[in-house]
This record gives sequence, structure tokens and C-alpha cells, in this order.
Amino acid sequence: MAVELWTDGGCVGNPGPGGWAFVLRWPEGEIAQSGFEVETTNNRMEMTAVLQGLRHVTANADLRRVRLLVVTDSQYVHKGMTQWMASWERSGWKTSNKKPVKNQDLWMALAEAARGLDLEWRWVLGHAGNEMNERCHDLVEQAIAKGGKRPA
Repeated sequence: MAVELWTDGGCVGNPGPGGWAFVLRWPEGEIAQSGFEVETTNNRMEMTAVLQGLRHVTANADLRRVRLLVVTDSQYVHKGMTQWMASWERSGWKTSNKKPVKNQDLWMALAEAARGLDLEWRWVLGHAGNEMNERCHDLVEQAIAKGGKRPA
């Protein structure tokens, strides 16, 4: 069974009001969810989208057992999960400059949510006409609009 997790996050201002969204697709169905935060950053919303999607997967026994393709337009999330995470965990959540990792709370939550899952990570260029990426972006904009602000 092929399962895809498409994600996006965004802010009006950085920091500012923000939204996150994911679309989880598999042959038998699809789930889309989104959310809003009053004061946040773009990176935190990108991370939250992935975290919420992974939590949904781990709560579903059937989805937990299959390979999951996680698609993000965030280089920060993609590189964090595929290149930086192992080093941060080994170093006690410090960067190569011995400074605390930014957004450590979310990185730790992502590490826990990803544990035991068979994940493949893919980065896509945002706002480049990819149907699922654009759909997630639209859900982010709707979440922010419902929260009281419309993205510029």
C-alpha cells in the first residue's frame, strides 16, 4: 500500500499568525487537516504540519505498518529530518556551534513521532504548480483566514 503525507505551513509575518496543513493519501482514502496559531513562525508551522500528519499515522494501526512518503516544501524540515537530526540527538540537541537547536521541542516531538515508521522524505519546490503542494498551501491560507488574518 502506498501512503503519501503532503504538508505545508506558513505565516503572516514571521513571527505572526500562522497555519499548518497536511493531506494524508492512501489507496482507500484521504484525510486533510489544518490548524492555526496566533503567534508563531513559518518554520514552526512547517514542522507542525509534519508532526500532526505523523501523529495521525501512528494513531492508525493500518497506516503505521506501511512505507510512508513524506513530502514537504520546507528545506528546513527536509534537511532536519534527513541530515541533521541524528547529529542533534547525539550531541544533546546542540548545533555544530554548540548552541541549542532552535525549535528543539518540535524536533524532539518529530523524532518521537517518526520512531518506528518506515519513512521516505521528499522535498518539492513550493508554489511551482504541484497539485498536492498547492492544495496544502490553500488549506494553510484557509486556516489563517479562519484565525482572523489573510496571508499577504
